[in-house]
Amino acid sequence: MLDDGHPLIVGYRREHASLEALRRRGAITLQGDFAERAGILDFIARLRDETQALRAIVHNAASWAADTEDDGSGAHFERLFNVHMQAPYLINRHCRELLEACGEPQRDIVHITDHLAARGMREHAAYAATKAGLDNLTRSFAALYAPSIQVNAIAPGPVMLNGEDDGAIGEDARQHSAMGMVPGPGVIYQSLRYLLDNRFTTGVTLTVDGGSAGC
Repeated sequence: MLDDGHPLIVGYRREHASLEALRRRGAITLQGDFAERAGILDFIARLRDETQALRAIVHNAASWAADTEDDGSGAHFERLFNVHMQAPYLINRHCRELLEACGEPQRDIVHITDHLAARGMREHAAYAATKAGLDNLTRSFAALYAPSIQVNAIAPGPVMLNGEDDGAIGEDARQHSAMGMVPGPGVIYQSLRYLLDNRFTTGVTLTVDGGSAGC
């Protein structure tokens, strides 16, 4: 986004060296904890203090937490619900006027979901359910905010590996992709760029998984 000349505000939970690199390039960074409603509302208030208009909002916050963390109290599901659904819902609601204040002819909201959300996941039921809920919010907000704001989603597959992932994980990802590759995060930005540049697309989920659904 910075390379393309866009001013950038980045929300984050924990400090990381990459954030300082973004700050040096002119990005604004705002800390926020979306695991609780109060943290979401506090983030929104500070975001509104920081800017009077937004060209786009991209919801990328996620918690890849397995159901083994569930102690039976419901806190595990509530935390993932807050991160994946409550935060986008409240930010979309409270920041609508910031998007409408943008002087550009196009304004966008993009939800980052997951290519497996609709199928369910045996060890990540809460994660899959709340990501599927975010996918559903895409269509609801697309109808609610049309025609002034377009709302779409991107559902990534295994486009990149974490530093701790071993060779077996990478090989498994390649075998479950019709394209036979782990392409890196650039393919997600290409998808985002398509949405930001297309004035006639709303309520759509772009699945970016290398054809793994058919493998």
